[in-house]
Amino acid sequence: MSSTPDSAKTSPAAPAPAPASPKRKLLMLSFGALVVLGAVGYGVWWNQVARYHEGTDDAYVQGNLVQITPQIAGTVVSIHADDTDFVKAGTPLVDLDRADAQIALDQARASLAQTVRQVRTLYTGNGALAATIDVRNTEIKRAQTELTRAQADLKRRQELGNSGAVSGEELLHAQSAVDTARAALTAAQAGLVGAREQLASNTALTDGTRVEDHPNVALAASKVREAYLNWSRAELPAPVSGYVAKRSVQLGQRVAPGGTMMSIVPLDQVWVDANFKEVQLRDMRIGQPVKLVADLYGDKVEYHGTIVGLAAGTGSAFSLLPAQNATGNWIKIVQRLPVRIALDPKEIAEHPLRVGLSMAVDVNITDTSGPTLAQGKRSDVSYSTQAFDAGSPDAERMVSETIAANLANAPAAVSQADKPAASNRQQNGKTAPAAQAQRQSGKAPQALASRQL
Repeated sequence: MSSTPDSAKTSPAAPAPAPASPKRKLLMLSFGALVVLGAVGYGVWWNQVARYHEGTDDAYVQGNLVQITPQIAGTVVSIHADDTDFVKAGTPLVDLDRADAQIALDQARASLAQTVRQVRTLYTGNGALAATIDVRNTEIKRAQTELTRAQADLKRRQELGNSGAVSGEELLHAQSAVDTARAALTAAQAGLVGAREQLASNTALTDGTRVEDHPNVALAASKVREAYLNWSRAELPAPVSGYVAKRSVQLGQRVAPGGTMMSIVPLDQVWVDANFKEVQLRDMRIGQPVKLVADLYGDKVEYHGTIVGLAAGTGSAFSLLPAQNATGNWIKIVQRLPVRIALDPKEIAEHPLRVGLSMAVDVNITDTSGPTLAQGKRSDVSYSTQAFDAGSPDAERMVSETIAANLANAPAAVSQADKPAASNRQQNGKTAPAAQAQRQSGKAPQALASRQL
């Protein structure tokens, strides 16, 4: 028999839980309170601030890319600006060969001079035709006198012929004289009618006008203006002030109307296109203030702008290949709508932006009283240039001088000064080669970098 020991083996008892530390409990309560306070603070902040702001970093600087294109065909003989150069409106950029345009202009001026002289003959012809009418009237009176004399002579001979004192041959001669006088009177009367009709026709061509206002002269003058316009278009000016970009034209290149030679970017007229999700546009209105930050300058530079318009369609709707959602499987994609934001010109001048730079945009949508779409039309012109108006006074001066020279009694010789003056955009009337030589010598009036091409 086996016996068991008196003292049975027992398992060790589980240790009693340690009492919670007061310090730990305080930390847990403090953390929970901070979380609650943070949630409450975020809720208050969202309710008072965040829900009145919409932001995106899908925003980029946009601007006008003014293309320089020739209006006439020609060969490039000089280039006055290159990429990154700043040019002012009206500054010559490219010169084309003027030889063909000069010949056409000379021909137009010669045609105008010839037309003026031809029209002068119409006016002087009126006096000559009036004198012809007077001569015809005199001839009619003379013919009537001759007819009356011949008729009287015939009557007298006929009375004598009854008594046999006049032979029949004399009567025949007297009758022939009457017939001749009557024919002469008829011819004189016909000549008078023709002279009057010719005077009426000539008067219809000159009545109520002067030589310089005659339709034929006006037509020839318009040809001169057209030729001068083509001559002046051999010089391509800058339509706006800005920076040259994407120059592709080369010396000696034969260019055609409409071909792009370079572009000018006016950096003082840039704006921002911010692409907001469609769910962000619910309370967005024209006129709401905007704060912007450019990646170029960082958070230290803040721009201020205003919403000036919302695009009429999403970016995908105006893309080259719009989405075809009615075919195949469909996956919904949140669309974005471009919103145009105008910037403060002073801030742009202090911190210039370039086209294509990234921007971070924050729109304050507190005020929702503005419209979502532009109302009516603009009260002023969006963009305009006067760079192409300089040639009109020169063309009018050339027409006036040509007409005046051919209205004078003595022909006036065409001097070298009558040649078309250089455009007002070139100083002191220098020709293109002279101006180019001046620029290469460092005396160019414009602040353009001279380059040897």
